[in-house]
Amino acid sequence: MKLLLDESVPKRLAASFPASFTLRTVQEMGWSGTGNGLLLSLAAREGFDAMITVDRGIEHQQNLEALPIPVVIMLAARNRLAELQPLVPAAVDLLSGDLRRRIYRVPG
Repeated sequence: MKLLLDESVPKRLAASFPASFTLRTVQEMGWSGTGNGLLLSLAAREGFDAMITVDRGIEHQQNLEALPIPVVIMLAARNRLAELQPLVPAAVDLLSGDLRRRIYRVPG
């Protein structure tokens, strides 16, 4: 599975995912500063299966009926690595299932 880590997610979180997942950051892709709508379209075009974010506002900014790829929001109190790492197993379980193009929440 190919995942895109949003700018708001610490880059080092990628190391917490199993080796069977391919993770790239928005920065690695050269998409820093790109708005969420365009970002999701670019990710879909580049073959990403889903985007991981901590941006809770994304669901209010996007047309949820027209999402090009699934979005997983990790719901931690802060976007610090130590607070996000415990959410990775639940995110992996979610991502290993049958995903639709919608927003998913991984509670902390």
